[in-house]
Amino acid sequence: MIPFSPPYIDEENIKAVSDVLRSGWLTTGPVTKQFEEKIKEYCKCNEALCLNSATAGLELALSWFGVKKGDEVILPAYTYAATANVIVHCGATPVFVDINKDDFNISIASIESAISARTKVIIPVDIAGNPCDYDEILALAIKHQRVFKASTDIQRKLGRLLILSDSAHSFGARYKNKVSGSLADISIFSFHVVKNLSTGEGGAINLNLPDNFDNLKVKNELKIKANHGQSNNAFDKENKHTWRYDIIEAGYKFNMSDITAALGLVEIKRYNNLILARRKKIFAQYDAKLKDYDWAVTPISKTEIKTSSFHLYLLRIKGINELQRDEIIDEITRNEVAVNVHFIPLPMMTFYKNMGYSIDEYPSAYENYSQEISLPVFIDLTDKMIDTIINTLVQATEKVLDTKQLP
Repeated sequence: MIPFSPPYIDEENIKAVSDVLRSGWLTTGPVTKQFEEKIKEYCKCNEALCLNSATAGLELALSWFGVKKGDEVILPAYTYAATANVIVHCGATPVFVDINKDDFNISIASIESAISARTKVIIPVDIAGNPCDYDEILALAIKHQRVFKASTDIQRKLGRLLILSDSAHSFGARYKNKVSGSLADISIFSFHVVKNLSTGEGGAINLNLPDNFDNLKVKNELKIKANHGQSNNAFDKENKHTWRYDIIEAGYKFNMSDITAALGLVEIKRYNNLILARRKKIFAQYDAKLKDYDWAVTPISKTEIKTSSFHLYLLRIKGINELQRDEIIDEITRNEVAVNVHFIPLPMMTFYKNMGYSIDEYPSAYENYSQEISLPVFIDLTDKMIDTIINTLVQATEKVLDTKQLP
């Protein structure tokens, strides 16, 4: 069986974790701080704070910005549940909009039509690692400043919609010569086991707020929120030789441990030369092998202004429907190749359907979903495996397409 996305673990990872275990300090401490500095250096952002997941980062940012019941947050219908669930947790209303058919990213025109006096945040999602159109999204936020109704001091200080990037897929991607993590007011990374840069579980919040904000001060506020609202974390108390602390607010338990951060330090060190380089090569091999099939719509991974992180290879099969796509996947799976679908649009999920959302309102999202198959991309994927994947895909697709053509 060719797997879909197994983790890449070698002796360097194992040694890094072993060193932390032997150090006697396992929770948030010096290694996590080092990882934050490396993220900040790599992304060229103002500040970075490591957390236990990207979901934690999204919710933390919404909470800090004061998003609450009665507010609206705009996001694409085509994303994973975490992007919308955190909005519901805050008591606010998710406002789904449609996507671009070519690159799966949020539609600028759809964002503009959805902005209202209740809108507080726009969450663009870098699907598959392909950056959204951030300059255009920021221009929309500035254009609609008069519509924006601030209800907290932080919102008044920003004076416009917050651009909160769900960058879960896009570590290492580039947009107009800037690195993902520095493209929005706040950007959120995921370091989940299937992501390009993996710590098993984990995430980070990158701050690039305007100059009238003190980004380090904001980081420290978020750090307190991420640790139960406690004024001193365990590492700080140890260094200051004091047991005393205060609870400033009802915070969360969102911190990253030094064990997971140790994995991150190894991965970020070799990210460009090993991880990105190998994934880019796999994408190129898939592109080359699929170019002669008129039914294959290969993903956009590079334009004049964007370069993907090569996270997911979102292949579309031209002209098929959802049932036929499922038949192709079943046939591929029977031949022991693991593929996936990214993603089922959220208006198709029971929870969101019960809230009144309908996929009929998002035709591009549904069409892309119904024709999409994600092919395996991982470091240990060999050329022989790639040949097997393509051969299996071609046979399965042409079998279903031939059946489709029968009277």
